[in-house]
Amino acid sequence: MTFHQFAYHNVVRNARIYAAFFLASLFSVFVFFIYSMLMFHPDIEDGFLGNVSIIGMIIAEIILVLFSWFFIFYSMKAFLEARSKEFAILLQLGMERKQLSKLIFLETLLIGTVSIVMGILFGYAFSKFFFMIVREILMLEELPLYISWEPFVLTFTVYLSAFILISIFSVYFTPEKNLIDLFKGYSEFNGHHKYSMTRAIIGIVFIISGYILALLTSRMTLYSFGVIIIILITIGTFLFFSDTTQFILEKIRNKKQLYWQKYRMLSVAEQSMIMKSNSKMFFVVTMVTALAFLCVGLLAALSSYTSQYDKMNPLGLVYKGHVDNPYEYSHITTLMRELEKKGLSYHMASLEVKKQTSSFTQYEVEVFSESDINSLLFSYGYPFVRLDSGEAMFIPYSKESINQLSNLTVETVLIENDVKITIDAVYPELIFPSSIISLNSIIISDEDFSRLTAPYLAAPHVQPGYHLFAFDIPQWIETKDIGLSIYNRVSLEYLKDHYTLPYYFENAGLNYSFILSTYALFTLVGLLVAAVFLLAAGSFIYFKLYTSLELEKKKFDVLKRMGLTDLELKRLVNAYLVPQFFIPLGVALLHSFFAFLALQNLLRHIANISIVKELVFAFVFLVIIEVIYFYLIRWRYITHVND
Repeated sequence: MTFHQFAYHNVVRNARIYAAFFLASLFSVFVFFIYSMLMFHPDIEDGFLGNVSIIGMIIAEIILVLFSWFFIFYSMKAFLEARSKEFAILLQLGMERKQLSKLIFLETLLIGTVSIVMGILFGYAFSKFFFMIVREILMLEELPLYISWEPFVLTFTVYLSAFILISIFSVYFTPEKNLIDLFKGYSEFNGHHKYSMTRAIIGIVFIISGYILALLTSRMTLYSFGVIIIILITIGTFLFFSDTTQFILEKIRNKKQLYWQKYRMLSVAEQSMIMKSNSKMFFVVTMVTALAFLCVGLLAALSSYTSQYDKMNPLGLVYKGHVDNPYEYSHITTLMRELEKKGLSYHMASLEVKKQTSSFTQYEVEVFSESDINSLLFSYGYPFVRLDSGEAMFIPYSKESINQLSNLTVETVLIENDVKITIDAVYPELIFPSSIISLNSIIISDEDFSRLTAPYLAAPHVQPGYHLFAFDIPQWIETKDIGLSIYNRVSLEYLKDHYTLPYYFENAGLNYSFILSTYALFTLVGLLVAAVFLLAAGSFIYFKLYTSLELEKKKFDVLKRMGLTDLELKRLVNAYLVPQFFIPLGVALLHSFFAFLALQNLLRHIANISIVKELVFAFVFLVIIEVIYFYLIRWRYITHVND
C-alpha cells in the first residue's frame, strides 16, 4: 500500500468522524457557489439593479469566504484533536512527525476536494430553483440558467486555496505534544481554574455600558456610539465567559443549601470546568449567533419599512417648484401626458404655499390655504377642513406628530402681514410625505390667506414660498416609469455640493421599487448568511462535544456502574448540554434585543415605523430552530454515550 493509498483508506475508515466536517464544508461551498452564479448572471450584471446587486453580492461573498475559512479551520482543529490517539499509535509504530503532517495534509486535501466538487454540483443543480425565487422577488421577466466558467473557477480557487492554507497552518502552527499527551486524548480540564474578580466585574460593566449607550443612540451619535458599543460588547462578552461565569458559579458553590442538592453538585462542578475551558468557543458562538440574529432582524426591519411605505407616502408624484420656476408648465404637462399614456387614473391638486415668520417662535412657518388643502383631501376621501378667520391647524409631518401636536395650543402672529391666529388643532391624518413639507406647516382660512400680500422677510435671499403639485394616484406602484428625466436630473443635482435647481420631484413608485429591490437583495444575502452563521454556531458546540466524547463516556460509564438509571442519565445530559447551548443563545438574544431597541428608536425619528412584530416573529423562529438543533445533538450525544 502506498502512502497516498493509506491516506485515502484513512479517510474512508474515519468517515463517521469527518462526516460533520465534510458536510459543513460542502454547505459553505454550496452557498458560495449559488451566490457566484447570481453575481455573474448577465441579466443581473447588465440589468436595472446591476451596480447595486454586484456590490451586494461581492460583500456577501467576502463575508462568506472569511467566515467559511475560520469555520473550516476550527472544525478541522476539533477533529484532529478527536483523532489524537490514532496519531499517537502511528507515531509509536515509527511514523515520523513530518510524515504525519503529510498524511494530515493529504487527508484534508482529499476531503476538501470532494466537498468542493459536491458543493459545486449541488449548487448548480439548485441554481435553477434559486433563480426562480430571485426572479419573483426582483420582479424580473426572466432569469434563465446559464453556463459560465467564472463561478466554477472562482469557487474552486477560493476553497481549494482555503483547504491548502488551513491544512498547512493546522499542521505547522499547532504545538507538538508528547506521545503520552496524545494517548490521553483531549482533556478539557486539568486542575482548578482561577478567575479574576476584577475582570468578572469589568465584563458585566462593559456589557451594561454598551446597552445603556444603545438606548441613548440617536441620529447624531450613531457613528460614534456605534463603534464604542461594538468594542464594549465584544470585550465584555469575552470577559463574561472567561471570568464572570466562574464568579457566578463560585457564588453558587458557596451556597451549600443550593449546591448540595441531588444532581446540582455534579452539574455545577461540570459547568465550571466547561465554561472556563471553552470560554473562547462560547465567546465565538455568542458573537456568531448575534450576527445571525442581526441579519434576520435587519431583514424584519426592512420588511416593516416596505410594508408601511404607502402609509408614509400618501402621494404618488410630488412636484415642488419656486414661484418663478420657468420649467413648471412643461414639467407638469409632461407628467400628466405620461400618466394618461400609461392609463393611470389620478387627481392633481395645485397648492400655493407662502412662507411667513411666526411671532411665537421667530422661525419660518409654511402656510397653506383651506381651499387648497380641501382639494387634496377630496381626492383622499378625508374630512374637509373648516376654519374661521383667526383659526389655524397644524399639518402633521408623521403619525407620531399627530399625538404630539393634538394637545398643543399656540397663539401667534404672522409678522409680515400682522395676521393674528390661534392654532389649537392638528389634522388627524398624514397629508404629505415628511420630505415635502417643513416641520412648521399650518392651514389657515382662505380669508386670512388672502391677507398674506407682503412677502417673507428673508426674501429674495430665501424663496418666499413655492408651488406644490400633488398627484394622488391609486395605482402609485406602477408610476416608476413616470417623469424619469425629471427624476434623474434631480438625483444628479443632489450629488453636487449645492442644490441649485428651482424645482424638486419625488416619485413614490420609483422610490418603492428601489426599496423593494434593495430589500429583496438583502433578503437573499441575509437569509443564507444567517443560515451559515446559525449552522456554524451549533456546529462549534457539536465539534467541541465530539472531541471530549471519549472522556465523557468514561465519566458516564462510572456513574452507570454506580446505579445511574436511563432517566437520570438524560437529566444529567440536559444539565450538561443546556448551558452550553442556551447561555450563548441567551446572551446573543440580549445583545440583539438592545441593538434593535436602538434601531427602533432611530426608525421612529426617521421614518416613524415599528418593527416590534417582525422582530418578535423572527426571533421566535430562530429560537425554535436552535431548540430543534439542540434536541438533534442531544439525541446523538445520548446515543454515543450509551454505545
